[in-house]
Amino acid sequence: MDFLNTIDRYESEVRSYVRSFPTVFEKARGSWMYDIDGNAYLDFFAGASVLNYGHNHPELKRALIDYLEADNITHSLDMASVARAEFLKAFNDIILEPRGMNHRIQFPGPTGTNAVESALKIARKAKGRPGVIAFTNAFHGMTLGALSVTGNQFKRDGAGVPLSHTDSMPYDSYFGGDVDTIDYLDKLLTDGGSGVGHPAAVIVETIQAEGGVNVASGEWLQRLQDVCRRHDMLFMIDDIQTGNGRTGRFFSFEEYDLDPDVVTVSKSISGYGLPLALVLVKPEFDIWEPGEHNGTFRGFNPAMITAKRALELFWSDQRFSREVEAKGERMRRFLEGLTERYPQARGCVRGRGMMQAVEFAHKELAGAISKRAFAHNLVIETAGPDDETLKLLPPLTTEEKDLERGLEIIEQALIEAMGEFGLSTAEAAGQ
Repeated sequence: MDFLNTIDRYESEVRSYVRSFPTVFEKARGSWMYDIDGNAYLDFFAGASVLNYGHNHPELKRALIDYLEADNITHSLDMASVARAEFLKAFNDIILEPRGMNHRIQFPGPTGTNAVESALKIARKAKGRPGVIAFTNAFHGMTLGALSVTGNQFKRDGAGVPLSHTDSMPYDSYFGGDVDTIDYLDKLLTDGGSGVGHPAAVIVETIQAEGGVNVASGEWLQRLQDVCRRHDMLFMIDDIQTGNGRTGRFFSFEEYDLDPDVVTVSKSISGYGLPLALVLVKPEFDIWEPGEHNGTFRGFNPAMITAKRALELFWSDQRFSREVEAKGERMRRFLEGLTERYPQARGCVRGRGMMQAVEFAHKELAGAISKRAFAHNLVIETAGPDDETLKLLPPLTTEEKDLERGLEIIEQALIEAMGEFGLSTAEAAGQ
C-alpha cells in the first residue's frame, strides 16, 4: 500500500503534521521513531509534550498489557472502577498532598480542550458572571470556549462564529520591558469606565508554548494572582503542555509559590500517549450538579493504569525532576551558544526546563530549520503566530547522547537554512 497516497486521498485537508514530516511512521521506542523503511528519527517533538516519558516506556507498557490481558474494565464512564480509585489515590498521595494542594479531581472529556471548557464553566458557575480574561498569544484549545480564550487569529477564524464573553489582555513583556501589563490589567478592572466588565476568572499559561514559548516571570504571575484575589476572580492555570514535568517540577507553577483555584492537566498525564485529562478544582468551587458536565470517554481506565504507574516511576522522589532540570540547562546553554556563534541569524533564546526555543527575526528561518532537521532524521516543530520560533520538546527521558545528537543536528540544520536565505556563516564558522 502507498500509505502517504492513501492518507492524502481519504483524509481531510485539515491534517497538518504529516505535511511537515512526510514519512510513514510505524514503530517507536524511547526517543526514537521508525518509519516503514526502517529509518530512525530522533524525536524532539514528543507529540507536543504528550510523550514526556518517551515512546512505549517498557514499564508503562507492561502495566497496560497486564491490565488488558486480565480482562479488566476499559470503559466505565464515571462508574466506580479499581483503576479509577487507585489513580485518584496515587495522584493525591504523590502529587497533590506533598504540594499542599487539596484540589478535587474532575475527569472531563479526555482532551486538553475539554478540560479548558470545564474550567471556564466552573468559573462562570462559581462566580455567576460570564466574562473571562485571557492573554495575547495564548492557546487553550480548538473547541469554541477554548478558542474564545485563544489569541491566534488563524485558529480563532476557524470557529466561524463570534467568540464572546472574553477579553484579551497583554501577557508579560508583550509591550517590552517598559510597560507593566499587570498595572494595565488592574487599572482596567478598577476603572468603571474602561469597558471591561467584572470577569469571573483569569486563565493563563505560565509559558505560552504554542504562542512562541513566551515565558512569564514568577513575579508577574504572583501579581496576577494578587489581582484575581483583589477583584474576586478565579485564578486558573492551563498546565496542559507545560505540566507533567516539562519545566522540571511536576507543575510549571510550583517554584513561584502560586495557589491556583483551577488547574487544567492533560497531554502526558497518562504517561503513554493515551487520552486523559483532568481539571483540578479547589473544593469550594467544586459545585457541579451530578452530570452537569459529562462526556463518553471520561472513564478510560487503561489511561489511568499507565498514569498511576508513571506517577510511581517518576514522581515518588526528586531524582527525575533534577535530571530534567539538568538536561534543560544543557539545552539552554547550547541554544545560547548557537545564537552567539551565528549572530546573523538574530535568534532570541527562551524557555524553562526541557521546553526551550529560539525565536528568529527572519520569521521563515525556524520553518526552514525544521525542514532541514527532518532531512537529517530529527523531528522538531515550530511555534508562534508566524511559526517564527523553533521549539525543542524532547522526551524528558531522552538519554544524554541522544540529546547531544539532536542538538548537533539543529546546528547543522541552522547552517543549511542560513545558506538557503543568503545569511553568511563564514565569519561565525571562523572561515
